Amino acid sequence: MDLFKEKNQKSVQWRPPLAERLRPVKIGDFYGHQKYLAKGKLLRQLIDRNEIISLIFWGPPGSGKTTLAKIIARSADAKYYQISAVDSGVKQLREIIKVAESNKNNGNSTLLFIDEIHRFNKAQQDALLGSVEQGVLTLIGATTENPSFEVISPLLSRTKVIKLEPLTENDIKSILSNAISNDEYMKPLKLKIEPDAEERLIMSSGGDARRLLNTLEISSRLVGRNSIITNDIVSQALLSNHHVYDKKGDAHYDIISAFIKSIRGSDPDAAVYWLARMLESGEDPKFIARRMIILASEDIGNADPFALVLTDSAFSAIDKIGMPEARIVLSQAATYLASTHKSNAAYLAIDKAIKVVKKGGSYAVPLHLRNAPTKLMEDEGYSAGYLYPHNYPGHFSDQDYLPPELSKTLFYKPTKEGKEKKFFERLSGLWKKRKENDPDD
Repeated sequence: MDLFKEKNQKSVQWRPPLAERLRPVKIGDFYGHQKYLAKGKLLRQLIDRNEIISLIFWGPPGSGKTTLAKIIARSADAKYYQISAVDSGVKQLREIIKVAESNKNNGNSTLLFIDEIHRFNKAQQDALLGSVEQGVLTLIGATTENPSFEVISPLLSRTKVIKLEPLTENDIKSILSNAISNDEYMKPLKLKIEPDAEERLIMSSGGDARRLLNTLEISSRLVGRNSIITNDIVSQALLSNHHVYDKKGDAHYDIISAFIKSIRGSDPDAAVYWLARMLESGEDPKFIARRMIILASEDIGNADPFALVLTDSAFSAIDKIGMPEARIVLSQAATYLASTHKSNAAYLAIDKAIKVVKKGGSYAVPLHLRNAPTKLMEDEGYSAGYLYPHNYPGHFSDQDYLPPELSKTLFYKPTKEGKEKKFFERLSGLWKKRKENDPDD
């Protein structure tokens, strides 16, 4: 028996994961979120001043929510406690609050980090209110969901919501380079990564640092010392990295993605399969319902406006009845959405309009569209020339409603799918500009 080899294998088996080994402990080592962390920005000021306030970090997995909470606690020299809303209850909360009160009496501050805070029910969130309000402890919650859906208003009003975006490609590249060059186990391997493999690692991460590092670590073990990581190696690592559904991990997002894409692709059979996978793994039914509400507008829209009504009703029904019966409601909604007509015209319309506005398209409202409640406004030409549509045949008057600078612009382009086909035909008959080419295309 080779005792050295056995010892070496054991050390590899028991060492912390790469993502944990590289978790930053000070703000200077943290990548991304310069909107909040650049010099003079909100979070950076708090950290530099060794101050803490109650926060809710809302962002995707691997964006650094837990790491930021630990850095803030360390900078303020606060007693740090971390729990997950998935497996914690009111009893554990009260125990931490009791410890926090003792800490306060001894002149120490307490920071409580709650992962997946959106999974706390109202009673659990209510139990936090008093201690947060009285300054017994500082709360930092982390959520991948819009906190306005599930976090109670009184708690929201006592916290500052920080919306974290996925890490940028440059952030991910920096994290990758740092891992290979500086990690105590990676550095001796002298790994090289082929350009296409590096691109695959970066793109497959989806802005998730933890996912990137997990895939890199598996890739390194597949090739060993003094080896080159190829695109094929990364592909194998990705398969190894995503074969289990974990509602707190990467596969949680992979399977909801497959579910949404199956509905978008009009495959009800695939949709109910992925739905079943999520439900059997203990996924939150409300999480699924919320995603379907978004899809009803984004991918179906006016091709079938009832889709939005149905999904909103499904969310309400799930809230009332819960599982296991909620599975039937979800199945009804999912199969309907998958089977009906599709259009993303409404989604494209608002994104195009927002893009124009962000580019400086905040043009003045034409005078004929302004109200004239006073004589002075009337004298200034407000409302002059406005044609009241109901006074004209078909309840339509051919006049400009956009600023002159945008008069030929088409934002909404209805498809010929479902009910939206009628919109296409009607609008094409009313507006001359819709018979012409869009000058912005």
